[in-house]
Amino acid sequence: MARDHRASPPASFVAWRDEFRRYALSQGIRPEVFDAAFRGVTENPEVARLDGSQAEFTKPIWEYLDGAASAARVQTGRARAQEMNRTLAAIESRYGVDSQVVLAVWGMETNYGSNRGSMPVIESLATLAYEGRRRDFAEEQLLAALRILQAGDVSPEAMRGSWAGAMGHTQFMPSSYLGFAVDFTGDGRRDVWGSDPTDALASAANYLARAGWQRGRPWGMEVRLPEGFNYGTADQSNRRPVADWNARGVRRLDGSPLPDHGPAAVITPAGASGPAFVVYGNFFVIKEYNNATSYAMGIGHLGDRIAGGGGFVQSWPRHERELSRTEKIEMQKRLTARGFDPGETDGVVGPDTISAIRAFQSSQGMVPDGFATSALLARLR
Repeated sequence: MARDHRASPPASFVAWRDEFRRYALSQGIRPEVFDAAFRGVTENPEVARLDGSQAEFTKPIWEYLDGAASAARVQTGRARAQEMNRTLAAIESRYGVDSQVVLAVWGMETNYGSNRGSMPVIESLATLAYEGRRRDFAEEQLLAALRILQAGDVSPEAMRGSWAGAMGHTQFMPSSYLGFAVDFTGDGRRDVWGSDPTDALASAANYLARAGWQRGRPWGMEVRLPEGFNYGTADQSNRRPVADWNARGVRRLDGSPLPDHGPAAVITPAGASGPAFVVYGNFFVIKEYNNATSYAMGIGHLGDRIAGGGGFVQSWPRHERELSRTEKIEMQKRLTARGFDPGETDGVVGPDTISAIRAFQSSQGMVPDGFATSALLARLR
């Protein structure tokens, strides 16, 4: 339960800390646990800086996927699959999540444990809670972190992670840790921080299992679309029986019908000039871990590559450049001015903005693929 923040913000970090201490104790945190956790903790200006800086430029999806399934990451994943074969098989047997997907999460989150984060989690979350942009979320995570310390799973000194508070080999936020972390090694501690990744990998598998992972089924696959395909139907929200897509002429790359792994959507993440994919239920399970389409595709594709699969076949429109955040905000404002509601004007191209782009494209006789390009922005201008 979030605190009521209607009162004026605290005058100093110490004032915030003392106020939060009273709240934490009212929620069952023992005084000695709180005091040990906050010993020497101050506001961390680097965390505040990172939280306040939104990237002006982001990678286009093809560059993101190039990195996600780089040759080095695939090679390391295959090596880890051999080295940890028995452990991974045991995790897969217990949770029903394919081992290459668990490895892909590990590879994507921390490059197989080599970049787990070194910032003190309590200090990071306390800074985020004090500086206030996401105060409710940060205080919720901070209270969860204190509960982890109170349970004895880790010491305050060893509780380290990213500047945003994500922890361990698979970058669990404290609330996710409380909900999904497991003691797979049986040593009495759910250790996602140490050099042994076993508990963290099992915890990630538990997370995906609880979200509905279906073992042995693909996240999705690259497909070919027929001539005259209606790109307005290529949307994650448009999940249909596979028989429907087969009837519309969507085919595997070898020309065979799509296999039926339950309701599926067709997506074209780089628009009509890029590759197309059919995505099944497991794709949406990965999005429960991280809601970005690029992330879900990265996990799925890296897992496929670790398991011996090949790269993408169709070409990405690498001549296109990603719009800057400023340009995306301008695009959203111009869509709004023309009567196409993109939702929040925040420089993030989410489902509402994509729908607005499609509607504008249709009004202009363009292919309604929802892809934000410099040519689209020029047309809006």
